[in-house]
Amino acid sequence: MEYVYAALILNESGEEINEDNLTDVLDAAGVDVEESRVKALVAALEDVDIDEAVSEAAAVPAGGAAAGGAAGGEAAADEGGEEEAEAEETSDVPDTTDDDDDEDEEASGEGLGELFG
Repeated sequence: MEYVYAALILNESGEEINEDNLTDVLDAAGVDVEESRVKALVAALEDVDIDEAVSEAAAVPAGGAAAGGAAGGEAAADEGGEEEAEAEETSDVPDTTDDDDDEDEEASGEGLGELFG
Protein backbone atom coordinates (compact mmCIF):
# COMPACT_ATOMS: atom_id res chain seq x y z
CA MET A 1 0.00 0.00 0.00
CA GLU A 2 2.78 2.39 0.78
CA TYR A 3 3.82 2.34 -2.89
CA VAL A 4 0.36 3.49 -3.94
CA TYR A 5 0.35 6.13 -1.21
CA ALA A 6 3.70 7.41 -2.46
CA ALA A 7 2.26 7.69 -5.97
CA LEU A 8 -0.74 9.59 -4.59
CA ILE A 9 1.56 11.98 -2.75
CA LEU A 10 3.52 12.63 -5.92
CA ASN A 11 0.32 13.19 -7.88
CA GLU A 12 -1.11 15.54 -5.26
CA SER A 13 2.09 17.60 -5.15
CA GLY A 14 2.20 17.85 -8.95
CA GLU A 15 5.40 15.83 -9.29
CA GLU A 16 5.97 13.32 -12.08
CA ILE A 17 5.39 9.72 -11.05
CA ASN A 18 8.60 8.04 -12.11
CA GLU A 19 10.94 5.50 -10.54
CA ASP A 20 13.31 8.07 -9.03
CA ASN A 21 10.59 10.21 -7.44
CA LEU A 22 8.69 7.20 -6.14
CA THR A 23 11.86 5.73 -4.66
CA ASP A 24 12.70 9.06 -3.00
CA VAL A 25 9.28 9.30 -1.33
CA LEU A 26 9.45 5.71 -0.12
CA ASP A 27 12.99 6.19 1.21
CA ALA A 28 11.89 9.32 3.06
CA ALA A 29 9.08 7.29 4.67
CA GLY A 30 11.57 4.65 5.81
CA VAL A 31 10.26 1.90 3.51
CA ASP A 32 12.62 -0.82 2.25
CA VAL A 33 12.17 -0.18 -1.48
CA GLU A 34 11.86 -3.07 -3.89
CA GLU A 35 12.86 -1.86 -7.35
CA SER A 36 10.65 -4.42 -9.09
CA ARG A 37 7.57 -3.12 -7.29
CA VAL A 38 8.49 0.47 -8.13
CA LYS A 39 8.89 -0.39 -11.82
CA ALA A 40 5.63 -2.35 -11.86
CA LEU A 41 3.70 0.51 -10.26
CA VAL A 42 5.14 3.13 -12.59
CA ALA A 43 4.27 0.93 -15.59
CA ALA A 44 0.75 0.29 -14.26
CA LEU A 45 0.09 4.01 -13.73
CA GLU A 46 1.50 5.06 -17.10
CA ASP A 47 -1.88 5.59 -18.82
CA VAL A 48 -3.99 6.24 -15.71
CA ASP A 49 -5.51 9.60 -14.83
CA ILE A 50 -5.13 9.34 -11.05
CA ASP A 51 -7.38 12.32 -10.27
CA GLU A 52 -10.20 10.77 -12.31
CA ALA A 53 -9.68 7.33 -10.73
CA VAL A 54 -9.78 8.81 -7.22
CA SER A 55 -12.95 10.80 -7.92
CA GLU A 56 -14.66 7.72 -9.39
CA ALA A 57 -13.65 5.62 -6.39
CA ALA A 58 -14.96 8.27 -4.00
CA ALA A 59 -18.31 8.37 -5.83
CA VAL A 60 -19.01 4.64 -5.30
CA PRO A 61 -20.41 3.77 -1.88
CA ALA A 62 -18.58 1.04 0.02
CA GLY A 63 -21.49 -1.41 -0.22
CA GLY A 64 -22.44 -0.40 -3.77
CA ALA A 65 -22.09 -3.80 -5.38
CA ALA A 66 -24.01 -5.61 -2.65
CA ALA A 67 -26.84 -3.07 -2.67
CA GLY A 68 -27.10 -3.26 -6.45
CA GLY A 69 -27.37 -7.03 -6.33
CA ALA A 70 -30.10 -6.90 -3.70
CA ALA A 71 -32.06 -4.31 -5.67
CA GLY A 72 -31.85 -6.49 -8.76
CA GLY A 73 -33.21 -9.43 -6.80
CA GLU A 74 -36.11 -7.36 -5.50
CA ALA A 75 -37.02 -6.20 -9.01
CA ALA A 76 -37.09 -9.79 -10.24
CA ALA A 77 -39.17 -10.85 -7.24
CA ASP A 78 -41.81 -8.20 -7.95
CA GLU A 79 -42.57 -9.69 -11.36
CA GLY A 80 -44.40 -12.79 -10.13
CA GLY A 81 -45.43 -14.80 -7.09
CA GLU A 82 -43.32 -17.86 -7.93
CA GLU A 83 -40.27 -15.76 -8.60
CA GLU A 84 -40.75 -14.02 -5.26
CA ALA A 85 -40.69 -17.32 -3.39
CA GLU A 86 -37.58 -18.41 -5.28
CA ALA A 87 -35.86 -15.08 -4.57
CA GLU A 88 -36.49 -15.51 -0.85
CA GLU A 89 -35.08 -19.03 -0.87
CA THR A 90 -31.91 -18.10 -2.78
CA SER A 91 -31.26 -14.76 -1.12
CA ASP A 92 -27.61 -13.95 -0.38
CA VAL A 93 -28.67 -11.78 2.57
CA PRO A 94 -28.01 -13.56 5.88
CA ASP A 95 -30.92 -14.22 8.22
CA THR A 96 -30.59 -11.75 11.10
CA THR A 97 -33.56 -12.85 13.19
CA ASP A 98 -32.88 -13.21 16.89
CA ASP A 99 -34.99 -16.36 17.45
CA ASP A 100 -32.09 -18.80 17.73
CA ASP A 101 -29.53 -16.56 19.42
CA ASP A 102 -30.31 -17.73 22.97
CA GLU A 103 -30.00 -21.39 22.01
CA ASP A 104 -26.74 -20.75 20.14
CA GLU A 105 -25.25 -18.87 23.09
CA GLU A 106 -26.14 -21.65 25.50
CA ALA A 107 -24.67 -24.30 23.20
CA SER A 108 -21.44 -22.37 22.72
CA GLY A 109 -21.18 -21.80 26.47
CA GLU A 110 -21.55 -25.51 27.14
CA GLY A 111 -18.80 -26.26 24.65
CA LEU A 112 -16.43 -23.85 26.35
CA GLY A 113 -17.30 -25.32 29.72
CA GLU A 114 -16.42 -28.79 28.51
CA LEU A 115 -13.21 -27.54 26.95
CA PHE A 116 -11.94 -25.76 30.04
CA GLY A 117 -13.51 -28.06 32.67
